[in-house]
Amino acid sequence: MDSLLGDAAERLFAQTCTPAVMRGIEQGQPAAPAWQACEDAGFADALVPETLGGAGLDLPEALPVVLAAGRHLCPYPIAHTMLARAWLARLGRPRPAGSIALAPHGLAIQGKRVTGASVPWIRAADHILAQINGQVWLLATSAGHAQPNGVHGSLDGDAWWALADAQCLGNGSPLDELAATAYAGLMAGAMERVLTLTLDYANTRAQFGKPIGRFQAVQQQISVMAEQVWAARMAAQLAFQGHGGLPQAMLAAMGKARASQAAPMVADIAHAMHGAIGITAEYDLQLYTRRLREWRLAGGSESHWHERIGAHALGSGAAALTYLRTALCGAA
Repeated sequence: MDSLLGDAAERLFAQTCTPAVMRGIEQGQPAAPAWQACEDAGFADALVPETLGGAGLDLPEALPVVLAAGRHLCPYPIAHTMLARAWLARLGRPRPAGSIALAPHGLAIQGKRVTGASVPWIRAADHILAQINGQVWLLATSAGHAQPNGVHGSLDGDAWWALADAQCLGNGSPLDELAATAYAGLMAGAMERVLTLTLDYANTRAQFGKPIGRFQAVQQQISVMAEQVWAARMAAQLAFQGHGGLPQAMLAAMGKARASQAAPMVADIAHAMHGAIGITAEYDLQLYTRRLREWRLAGGSESHWHERIGAHALGSGAAALTYLRTALCGAA
């Protein structure tokens, strides 16, 4: 799983996406400086074919970058941008400059406007690639009108655009599979960081003369957390299987469903281990757990993807074990 690309991403994000930067962007500072460092490093075009100016990587090779982005809570949609640019390139569409957020749900055309509730990354992205009535639309955030969605620190928001400012790219493959893949990787990386924070705290916070991590009840809870974190990591590896830089539908569904299922358990145990300090604004844990709960729902929660997987399985007519085996092999 480790790679030169992943190591480079880890170093870059550690320098440019610090918790202080994340807090500043949540409070309204621009994300452009942090994004520009990522753009200059070439990560945004990692999945774009070499013939079109990209690095020509396939999905498994890009996963370390997305995991690193999750571990550092990159305050811009790098995972979305990688997948969106790859999809646009393979469709023969121009790739807009700047970051791109995927919005497969929540936007609609109302009269002469495009409106959206809790549009993902609207406060940080340069463009929104949205699915509306079976068509794909490209929306420049600079042309839109956004307002906070009322969720503390969220980079999402409600927004609207004049229909004349929206560019219709025509019919296309559903964007929810791309978004599911991106969020599965981001969530897995963020959960790894939550586990690290919790282990560090349990090994330093002392009660009754010894670190709380030496108490059996605490160890049992952390073991449950670790199980969920590594299940999410495996789910991300499933989601990041595909061909030509694009995911396979059912693997993306399984990956996002399992990552979303793990997120609340990991967040709840982390806060139980930390106690009151975990929710303080000065402590980093709440940055991660807030984002995990938001990403759990983004692009569809586990129930949404379980329903999709179930419907596909029933429609295949195959026995359960046969379906699972063929789905994991990419044949479903």
